[in-house]
Amino acid sequence: MRSRMYPGCYLDENIFQREQRKIFRKVWMFAGLKMLVSEHNAFLTRKIAGIPVVIQNFHGELRAFENVCLHRSAPLQTGPVGRRPLVCAYHAWRYGEQGQVEHIPDGDTLYRFSSEERCGLKLRQFALRPVGNLLFVNLDSNPFPLEEQFSPEFIASLESSSEAYDSEVMVTTWHGKYNWKLAYENLRDANHARFVHPGTLAKTVTFAPQVNESLLAETAKPLQDTSQQGLRQQLRRLSKGGMDAHISRMQRFGWHDLVQRWGAEDAYYNWLAYPNLHIASANGGHSFILEYHTPLTPDTTSMEVYRFSARKKQAFTYSHAVLLAEMHASKLVLAEDVDIMEKVQASLHPDAPIAMQGAYEGDNRLVERWYSHLMEDGNGL
Repeated sequence: MRSRMYPGCYLDENIFQREQRKIFRKVWMFAGLKMLVSEHNAFLTRKIAGIPVVIQNFHGELRAFENVCLHRSAPLQTGPVGRRPLVCAYHAWRYGEQGQVEHIPDGDTLYRFSSEERCGLKLRQFALRPVGNLLFVNLDSNPFPLEEQFSPEFIASLESSSEAYDSEVMVTTWHGKYNWKLAYENLRDANHARFVHPGTLAKTVTFAPQVNESLLAETAKPLQDTSQQGLRQQLRRLSKGGMDAHISRMQRFGWHDLVQRWGAEDAYYNWLAYPNLHIASANGGHSFILEYHTPLTPDTTSMEVYRFSARKKQAFTYSHAVLLAEMHASKLVLAEDVDIMEKVQASLHPDAPIAMQGAYEGDNRLVERWYSHLMEDGNGL
């Protein structure tokens, strides 16, 4: 079966900009961990679809605003995470919990704004939705409900598992030379692990790719309901989570007894939240990895990687060493994925052959069918 994705989908700047408008500025996007902004004036920043966003804690209430001062467009918060009032470092304009300008030094003498102008000074606010320990932001001025993007079962699973995260976090960032879609095509491909990760992941987890006959037959046909509601219903199907594979001989470590394990199965747990959030636990819920991909250009992607254990039953002195070892193991696996994705990206050119897919790739074909229609549809989501 021939893929619906032609080489330009991974190379073309116009398609990349269309993705930014029609997907990343329309859907709910993971924006950070709630536990990192748990105190008054704590903040985190990121850039979503080219728009700088700050999430700030105001006496326990979280708000998401465009991270741009209304005076000279300087960023209000400059670090990835921190704790300080929402004050611009350029000319000290201070903003309140509704995004309004609360104070301008020497405002009456140096700026002389009218009362009408002063009342209009308010940051653009974005919809923010916590799901357990995960924070999702929607940049659209009229955002559709989160429940139309993710099923109730998926939301419940995300909420339950993320509430098990410990507050001690290790973070690293990779910049890969690959299109963002390659990462999620790879993650939906249960057949790649034994070939790409024979000495790492495949040594402990055996993934069993299977053919879903009904899904295969469905995705061979065009999308039937192409209305806005129909596209949202299909979007819901692109995210899923839970147990991926049973681990028959799971390694046991002493620190496992010191954390509150999530779940009760010796299993590899896997959550894919479309379009670019991946969470996994390769040790039956004792610890987690979270990967967040940000498209930068058609052929470059930033990948933030978070590592944390399940919540500690009690503090233990070597917890940082556990996280370091876990991050190191993750980087070995991720390096193998990044290497193959960069090789795929490097081999693409406008006249490259369109991929031929196997019958087991129903999940990828489901995404491709939705994506290809959305890119051409004038109304979108």
